[in-house]
Amino acid sequence: MTALTDGPHNLSTEHFEEAGRILARQEEGARLEFIDGRIRSRPLPDGNHGRIVEWLTRHCLRSSPGLWLHPGQGLKAQAHRNGRARPDGSLAPSEAFVGQGEWADPDPVLMAVEVTTHDSDTDRFHRVERPRAYAGTGIPLFLLIDREAGQLTLHREPDGVRYQDVHTVPFGRTLHLPDPVGLTLETEALKDWVG
Repeated sequence: MTALTDGPHNLSTEHFEEAGRILARQEEGARLEFIDGRIRSRPLPDGNHGRIVEWLTRHCLRSSPGLWLHPGQGLKAQAHRNGRARPDGSLAPSEAFVGQGEWADPDPVLMAVEVTTHDSDTDRFHRVERPRAYAGTGIPLFLLIDREAGQLTLHREPDGVRYQDVHTVPFGRTLHLPDPVGLTLETEALKDWVG
């Protein structure tokens, strides 16, 4: 797999998608993405990661029953939709991706969510590439739940290149997610799932 992830490739989106389908048939659980011309294999989530996504899903459901935090739905990403990203969660109407297949149109997504993994390139992947890809896509909010740093970072006001407003709070503090989400999170429970 190292040969696929070493550096940027001159690869079309169509060839990436075909390579991903071939790999998925050969290797169970393979989850590839294509951001900034770089193919990346997403690590499989651990139990705490899954519990955090569940926690956020429950908050979103209580606040807006018509929305769902779609886990792992592939999105056409970046400014020209030629990238392929697989957020840990995409907050969108529950029917938003019906009939769209593996790589969906991101327009209905109100918020992309990532939960950090204990991976060697978490810093670049979660804190640099992700915000840039989602801002380029025009997703209104990006929430990074950073287990390593013990904090949540909310990115908002995408300008097509980056998010213009970034707000960080430590686990245990309240975080308000503004419109179009309109939800306040009490984050004390996250302290139990940092490992």
